[in-house]
Amino acid sequence: MSKVAIAQEKKIEDAIAKVMGCFSLEPLIFDKVVAVKANDTWASAQDKTAVTQPDSLRAMLRFIKQFHPRELVVTGGSGAGETEEIFRLAGLMDVVKEEGADFFDHNRPPFKEVPLEYAPDKDMQGPQASVVVNPRVLTYQTLMTLNQLKVHETATVTLGLKNVAMSFPAADYYGHPRGSCKHKHDFFTDMHSFIAAMAKRFPAQFAVTVGHPAMIGMGPIGGHTVETGLALASNDPVAADAVGAMLLGFTPDAVHHIWEAGRLGLGEPDLEKTEFPLLSMEEGFAAFTKAAYHKKLTLEHA
Repeated sequence: MSKVAIAQEKKIEDAIAKVMGCFSLEPLIFDKVVAVKANDTWASAQDKTAVTQPDSLRAMLRFIKQFHPRELVVTGGSGAGETEEIFRLAGLMDVVKEEGADFFDHNRPPFKEVPLEYAPDKDMQGPQASVVVNPRVLTYQTLMTLNQLKVHETATVTLGLKNVAMSFPAADYYGHPRGSCKHKHDFFTDMHSFIAAMAKRFPAQFAVTVGHPAMIGMGPIGGHTVETGLALASNDPVAADAVGAMLLGFTPDAVHHIWEAGRLGLGEPDLEKTEFPLLSMEEGFAAFTKAAYHKKLTLEHA
């Protein structure tokens, strides 16, 4: 049975430590090359709400460091701007330096083409047969995602699976933004199937999602942001995304890339088959809706 820990605290650092503490992480971290993929889609001096916040990144890095990784990398690849500039504007670069981690922009060359096998059945093809990435992403022994809890106008939600899938394709090859098609691709022809195929090729081993802030109404940029104090974590990123989607009001079946990831055997999207060691799904949903809409809603009709 998959496990997803949900916590709500006044300080997001406390919530992150609480949910990560529900898992035995030493085997994933000790003497491993550990990469943390934060959310770095876009930021400006006036608006930093669409990306991971510095205190969230600091809390996750500090928790990881106690298990002595051989190398700790914060890996970034903005889809709408220059990664290093976004990290600087958001205050994330300061955290990377202060915590002694390495920063790596996987949008940059060199490039390597990697095949994408959509499904075990070779006759089943996703929208993209291969993807061009920086080869360093292939060296990460443990990939951990740190995501904002947000809706997305195309992908429905933007959580752990999408955080990796739409960031690893090298933007210096495909173009800034990737939709500019410097080199042809079909990422957006069927974004959900592409996300599922990328999750199969580049699986994360651990996922943390935070509502600090959460974004509703519109997304991934420019929506209404709310501070919830919520964090969730799982060593099953599909289960984590299923729970994150449910907090935002979508059943896993309503988010096609989560459904597809489950069908491909990449994790457990069924909330009935998920264990909640801290807040229950119902308690987490009530806490989120209270913070977001000033009214506690229930899951009785979900």
